[in-house]
Amino acid sequence: MPISSRGNAGTLRVGPSVCMGGDVVGDALSNTRYAGVCESQPYTVLTVAKMAASKGIEDEPLLRSLDSPVEERPIDNHVLPEPEDHDFASDVPITNPGRRAYISTIILFLINLLNYVDRYTIAANLIAIQATYGIKDNDSLAGLVQTVFIIGYMITSPVFGFLGDRYPRTITMSAGILFWAAMTLSGSFVPDNMFWLFVLIRGLVGVGEASYTTISVTIIGDLFVGNRRTQMLMFYYFAVPVGSGLGYIAGKGIAEAFQDWRWALRVTPALGVLSVLCILFIIKEPTRGQAETGNHAIASQRYLEDLKALLKNKTYLFTTLGFTSIAWVVGGLALWLVKLMELVYDYNGWKDTSVSFIFGAVTCAAGFLGVALGTVGAQAYRRYNPRADALVCAFGNILAAPFLFVGLTFAATQVGLAWAVILLGEICLFLNWALVPDILMQVLIPVRRSTGNGMQLLSGHLLGDALSPYILGAVADSIRGGGQTYFERYQSLAYSLYMAVFFSVIGGGFFLAASLTIEGDREHMQATLRDCQQTEAEQGIIVVSPVQPATIITNEDVII
Repeated sequence: MPISSRGNAGTLRVGPSVCMGGDVVGDALSNTRYAGVCESQPYTVLTVAKMAASKGIEDEPLLRSLDSPVEERPIDNHVLPEPEDHDFASDVPITNPGRRAYISTIILFLINLLNYVDRYTIAANLIAIQATYGIKDNDSLAGLVQTVFIIGYMITSPVFGFLGDRYPRTITMSAGILFWAAMTLSGSFVPDNMFWLFVLIRGLVGVGEASYTTISVTIIGDLFVGNRRTQMLMFYYFAVPVGSGLGYIAGKGIAEAFQDWRWALRVTPALGVLSVLCILFIIKEPTRGQAETGNHAIASQRYLEDLKALLKNKTYLFTTLGFTSIAWVVGGLALWLVKLMELVYDYNGWKDTSVSFIFGAVTCAAGFLGVALGTVGAQAYRRYNPRADALVCAFGNILAAPFLFVGLTFAATQVGLAWAVILLGEICLFLNWALVPDILMQVLIPVRRSTGNGMQLLSGHLLGDALSPYILGAVADSIRGGGQTYFERYQSLAYSLYMAVFFSVIGGGFFLAASLTIEGDREHMQATLRDCQQTEAEQGIIVVSPVQPATIITNEDVII
């Protein structure tokens, strides 16, 4: 039973297709159950007349407000745009998310960049830090600095994942970044005889970083969908290699400029405060699942139910194990490769202090190329294989192993070759950096993504880069014994780093396993979203606008 009524500023048609323009409600609607307000253009409602009628559209106050005669506005020029693209990663048509979404992504990228600059400032100045605190010949204690940082990071990641799925994310991130800035600055004032206080403060720095890293990527997931989301994640994760490289370069440069490594920890906190202002006053937090389901929210479930669902998701489990292997490899290499190459330079009698700058440049280049090649390659391969994302991740991990092996083996005698294969190995490792979170969003519903990301970070750090720096340092100490020559110290460290080659291959195996399950888990997630929309459609009217895929009108309010 189609209903066609005229309002005082637009038109409302209820039927297979409904359009609303202007203020379709009169004063009488203020006391009714339904209201519709359109800002500037019509909306198309995908429902049937009987559903609208069963929910009160035929209430007398509403019909009276719509019966006043007024010229009907034309709507021929207001039609939904055709989807820009479509791929196996999403069954949701992609529309223009708006300029503010891109600005928000740029801000999130810059903050992520700042996080990694700060994190790898320590690695760039590790030898100076060891000298300051009297642990020059104790690599296991030096590795503990990074290990404790990661412990603080990983323990609180699930906590922030829980908060990110249930509370305002911009507020949570802002509080965490302010805490991170305060702890980073405090670490630069620790006296020379209080090494353990410095270690503790670095652990608290990890807590602040976890608040941002766990949550920020889910905001991008709510702003974009499909290939557009993959592209934005690629841009966001450029911050990892670029920030890491800048950490080595800027961290070392600032330390040398001030003749004190502590000054390298006093620049980023001020930028952290500026970041908080950008989050609070520029970023508009999207509704969870906005890009896939529209502006209406999907109800969060109990935390234990979320955890049970994660444990049943095979793709999530396999990619988490693969991510953990990546974290083990990257965490160990990030801390120890610079020292390895510095020992090589000392062994060859080169008094060159540019190792940190070279490694920083290699990491920046490798990361940029790796993230871009992995993302673009996966997008192209998706057209032919729905398992492309997981397969590209597996390819990167497995191919990195021989490059790393050659670099570690010939570094002492073939320095140029070592730098070249380290570059190639890092490119392979970075292929999956944007694809892992994209896989997570493909197989988890929106209100479970922060929790899933938090638990993935917990696993990656608990079993990955929280362990590898300390283990690699301890193994190197054990192999070296009492040897103190540059070659003995290089050789023992190189032997210990062979463990990273092994874990790189193991990670590739986990991603191969994920490629066998990703199709089924992706379809299950999309079916769950469809079920949620169907359930909510029975309680209101689903509205689709040219800007957002769907909006739902519920009992008391109209959300458009």
